Amino acid sequence: MAGKVMTKSQLISLMAEKNELTKVVAGHVLDTIVETAISETKKNGQFVVPGLGKAVKSHRKARMGRNPQTGASIKIPAKTVVKFRVAKAFKDAVIPPKK
Repeated sequence: MAGKVMTKSQLISLMAEKNELTKVVAGHVLDTIVETAISETKKNGQFVVPGLGKAVKSHRKARMGRNPQTGASIKIPAKTVVKFRVAKAFKDAVIPPKK
C-alpha cells in the first residue's frame, strides 16, 4: 500500500531546493533539529515540532505478560519509553475527518 519511503538524503535535497540552501547547510539544519529533539526530550520529557507533533518521554509500569511460545506468565519490568503524538492539524491533513 505504501510507496517508497523518503530517505534522509532525499529529505536534505528537498529542504535545500525549497529554501535555496546548499545540501550541506540543509543537512546541518536537519541534524540540529534531531539533536535538539533528543536533548530536550531527555531533559524536559517532551519536544514539540509545531504542526507535526511531539515526542514525549513516558514511564510504563511493570506488568504481567505471557510468553506466546509456552503460554507461561512472565513479569515485564517497568521501563521508560519515548512516544510520538501526532498533531491534530497534521492528522487531519493526512486523513480528513469523516463528516
